[in-house]
Amino acid sequence: MRLIIRMLLGVAIVIGGISATAVAQDGPPSADTAEASLKESPRHGEYVEISLPGSDTTLYTWVVYPERPDKAPIILVIHEIFGMTDWANSVADAFAKEGFIAIAPDMISGKDKTKPATATVRALTDTEIVERLNAARDYGLSLPAANGKSASIGFCWGGSSSFKYAVGQPALDAAVVCYGSSPSKEDVAKIKAPVLGLYGENDARVNTTIPNATEGMTGDGQSFEHEIYEGAGHGFFRAQGGQDGANGVAAKKGWDRALEFLRAHTELPE
Repeated sequence: MRLIIRMLLGVAIVIGGISATAVAQDGPPSADTAEASLKESPRHGEYVEISLPGSDTTLYTWVVYPERPDKAPIILVIHEIFGMTDWANSVADAFAKEGFIAIAPDMISGKDKTKPATATVRALTDTEIVERLNAARDYGLSLPAANGKSASIGFCWGGSSSFKYAVGQPALDAAVVCYGSSPSKEDVAKIKAPVLGLYGENDARVNTTIPNATEGMTGDGQSFEHEIYEGAGHGFFRAQGGQDGANGVAAKKGWDRALEFLRAHTELPE
């Protein structure tokens, strides 16, 4: 069993005259820049409808392809509690820029869209989450350009769902959890895939569940690594200008760490 815990020290808000928010733009866009980033992207992105086995519902999904000559791993990008947004889709595009085939499903496809997205997302059962992500994963792996490796990453509610998906899908190659709560110790003990957790220091609601993972993933071959970014709050990838610049620093560090982890476990060369 391999367990790595790192508490990263914050850095100055201004580095060489560049704000922390600007530094973070090397990674995914913030909520403020997501729409423009999508419009300016040179990559091929398209919406597809994926059949859900045993259901008349189709999973409305944003797919972005990398520009590369060889096959690539797929990554499931799981949106926040707000549902499918430009920001979630821009994160998928950012992963395609790094060489992944990004699959970003609308997890509340087929649900009552007259209700607030937050309420509908919260009402999804663990079984529905796994079933919908399985459908998206199967679709991605069926693409001729896919190399057979798959990973998931999620943010806030999506982070918790990425963790739950690692519990429910033993063939997953890696999972990244961005400020999402951990499942129970009993559930995380079932996980086969290596898991990376990225958290903000000022997020006790989520961080108090980290011991479920550190104490539950102790079996042979299990790997849970996590980093806590000093001064950052919940949602630092989206709100990169928050927490007096600490969120922007966390977004840059977290993005680099996520890419390092995902490349290592999906056979994606730099």
